[in-house]
Amino acid sequence: MSDLDDVKAEFLKTLDGAKAAGEAEKLRTDWLGRTGRLRKLTEDLGKLPVEQKKLRGKAINDLKVALEAAIDERLKSLSGVKAAPVDPIDVTIPGARPRYGRRHPVYATMDEIRHIFEKLGFEAAYGPEIETAYYNFEALNIPLDHPAAEPFDTYYLDDPDAASRPYRYLLRSHTSPAQMHVMESRKPPIRVVVPGKVFRTDPADASHLPVFHQCEGLMVDEGVTFADLKGVLAIAAKELFGAKTETRFRPSYFPFTEPSAEVDVTCLLCGGGGCPACKGSGWIEILGCGMVHPRVLEYAKIDPAKYTGFAFGMGVERVAMLKLGVPDIRHFIRNHPLFLRQW
Repeated sequence: MSDLDDVKAEFLKTLDGAKAAGEAEKLRTDWLGRTGRLRKLTEDLGKLPVEQKKLRGKAINDLKVALEAAIDERLKSLSGVKAAPVDPIDVTIPGARPRYGRRHPVYATMDEIRHIFEKLGFEAAYGPEIETAYYNFEALNIPLDHPAAEPFDTYYLDDPDAASRPYRYLLRSHTSPAQMHVMESRKPPIRVVVPGKVFRTDPADASHLPVFHQCEGLMVDEGVTFADLKGVLAIAAKELFGAKTETRFRPSYFPFTEPSAEVDVTCLLCGGGGCPACKGSGWIEILGCGMVHPRVLEYAKIDPAKYTGFAFGMGVERVAMLKLGVPDIRHFIRNHPLFLRQW
């Protein structure tokens, strides 16, 4: 029976090396399972005489019981041992690349416009988004009975049930009121560009939004002429749309400028050759401009006999649509990630 003693000694040595419950359970399978080592010992019993078979069979059975008990005892001792903590961070795995935010295309375009005019000597100025009817209309030579000042065209903030008329406070419908604040607060020479948000009652469609952005410009000094206005806008257009861009001025009307003009640039898609985007004309309108009306200068207490000036204003979303090839202005407020990631 000495070989059984050797088997037991080998098993106990192996069991003592088990450091976890799983290892001890594996020994139970390897040694006491149907194909384990003790099973192989019973296969030789049939070759022994009857008396020896009984003695060896009992000894093998006793060995099995002893090994089972040893395994159970080892499991009890291992149950009190806490497993080593697993680090939740695997430093060998490559890190996930974070997604960085980026400037919204409308504000990136507005920044670009502002920087272009800053290089031309214009400084950035800002005005309040909540204005009075005086600054939004009257000081800009727009009478309060003008259709643009009607409640169905302007977001007024006064109590609609109030007895006092006309309405006094509103969300500005253009950035031009900031010109008046600038002219009232400083003396010529004045060169400012005014970016900002404006509000109108336009329903949202492919080319209109009730809330959008404008970039206004103003220059007031002695001897400023329409030629200065054309030169500044021609340079700005080339900086904004490319060196081959040409500009065209068409007579127009604005209450706060005289004379006034609409400014077109060569179509960015066809280069002036004519296409569906420009309706075959080769030109696309981008802004309105003109010489500051003498009456507006008088409202700002600037002598129109001594000083002249020009003003211009453009819709930032419209410029962004042209530069980026965006067909629908509503994409700028839907802000779908797939749309914004293009720039």
